Amino acid sequence: MINIGIMQGRLLPRFNNRYQAHPIQIWPSEFYIARELGFSSIEFILDYDQVLKNPLMHDEGLHLIQDVINKTNVTVNSICADYFMHAPFHSDYQSDSEKLLIKLIDNAEKINIKDIVIPCVDESSLKNDHDMDKLHQSLSKILPIAEEKNIYINLETDLQPLKLYDFISNFNSNNIKINYDSGNSSSLGYDINEEFELYGNYISDVHIKDRKLNGESVTLGSGDADIKQLLNLIYTYNLEKNIIMQAFREYDYIADINSVIKQKKYLVDLINEVNNDKEI
Repeated sequence: MINIGIMQGRLLPRFNNRYQAHPIQIWPSEFYIARELGFSSIEFILDYDQVLKNPLMHDEGLHLIQDVINKTNVTVNSICADYFMHAPFHSDYQSDSEKLLIKLIDNAEKINIKDIVIPCVDESSLKNDHDMDKLHQSLSKILPIAEEKNIYINLETDLQPLKLYDFISNFNSNNIKINYDSGNSSSLGYDINEEFELYGNYISDVHIKDRKLNGESVTLGSGDADIKQLLNLIYTYNLEKNIIMQAFREYDYIADINSVIKQKKYLVDLINEVNNDKEI
């Protein structure tokens, strides 16, 4: 059974007019909306801006997160640490980012969060061997802490599949994982079957969105992502635990909520279709 979660902020008006951001102060209300719309979880966001106001960063906030989880039964299994897009480990922020990731791991354990996603795309993209060496250096120091806390560090990258496999398999840890983003892969023209054949066993967190080749996000089912095959592979590799809708957004809030409902129905219908195919 695939339980569908959603990226934080997608059920609220855009925060500070941003496509994706942690909605400071109003974030608890989203859990109640998620419950009404049938989402099982929310992937929390940690932004660089106003990071200390994020409830993930202090005990009072952690208690608030746990309280709203208890009240709504909408869980938080994962964190999308967009902070590291602006302060990547392969930059002058390396030392500070290492300290922040250690704190995030400690706090994630307190509320039973298992997956932390580190985006290495756009401004934090791994452009050369030097960038990859710096990231490897940082994570190699931190992974023993993640192992002790039973937290998985998921890398979201735009590396070509074989290069990503070579990089990820070079770590000596079972707690280094991959975030698979269906929209990013389709935009880059990667073959989903090749990707999963190479590193399906490393994937722990899945973002579901759709993009055209070399294009931006579009409504689920209207781009080049093979979402039905992704669902088949999710079952094959037992990845049902953390499936997050990070789908296309409308600008107007009411239109955006209607779009979420429509795209979730599309995804549920595809899941049922895949399940029916398996029963035949």
